[in-house]
Amino acid sequence: MSSNDTLSHTDRMLSWVGRGLATVASAIPASRPHPGAAATDDALAPEDRQLSAALMRVNHVGEVCAQALYDGQAASTRDPILRGQFKQAAIEEGDHLAWTRQRIDELGGRVSMLNPLWYAGAFGLGLLAGRAGDRLSLGFMAETERQVERHLDGHLQRLPQADQRSRAVVEQMKADEAAHAQTAVRLGGVGLPAPVRSAMRAAAKVMTTTAHYI
Repeated sequence: MSSNDTLSHTDRMLSWVGRGLATVASAIPASRPHPGAAATDDALAPEDRQLSAALMRVNHVGEVCAQALYDGQAASTRDPILRGQFKQAAIEEGDHLAWTRQRIDELGGRVSMLNPLWYAGAFGLGLLAGRAGDRLSLGFMAETERQVERHLDGHLQRLPQADQRSRAVVEQMKADEAAHAQTAVRLGGVGLPAPVRSAMRAAAKVMTTTAHYI
């Protein structure tokens, strides 16, 4: 039994609130080295720097949402093994959160002003997914990661070629998302109905479009 399983309901809620605050404040440290540490940071034209900062802000919002989704799913499952899987995925997504925040700072950009809203909404979705049952929750995880992987592939097409530090971060994120999707399927995740997948894509489009500017 994990230490979290011995906590009272109030203690668990306080733990989730603490994680939410840390996520929104980008205070979760990376557990792995920065993928772009060895990449040359070539001088970028002002317009390229602005584009990279905007794209990395969108990715940072995605990682805020990923933390919230996994926190919500971990909070709502009764399976301690599955809870551990969600927490492990959250640790790796926490690396992405730290890396994207670092790159935004390097580019002179800013994070989304709506991060508290993004976190709250995604945490609610995570709770709903978890309460729908573990197989559906894992299916939601797998579909989310597949859509994020495609989104990151699009960013690799748009990022300036000279911005090797940002590209290294996005490439590692893409590899991790693919691995998370595979893990979710291996653990029993089921496919989601087409209308649900479409709704997820529509919601993601709203988020990414808004986060590009705000």
